[in-house]
Amino acid sequence: MERLRDMREDRDLYQADIAKLLNISQQTYSRYENDDISIDKDSLIKLALFYNTSVDYLLELTDERKPYPRKKTIVAFYCF
Repeated sequence: MERLRDMREDRDLYQADIAKLLNISQQTYSRYENDDISIDKDSLIKLALFYNTSVDYLLELTDERKPYPRKKTIVAFYCF
């Protein structure tokens, strides 16, 4: 997960800073960056939002840093 490291270093942040954001230990975050363990979906989404990029970019599935347009959530209200 080289991009996780690159994005963090681009913002002059430490692993402990990102670990705090994700509510995990610095050691766990380090293991994400070193690709020793898989990052969970919720953490990946938080990081994509934090870095204003897409999950695909973080997972190296695209080289486009710009995030995709966000979906508009439609909320339906029902009266009983």
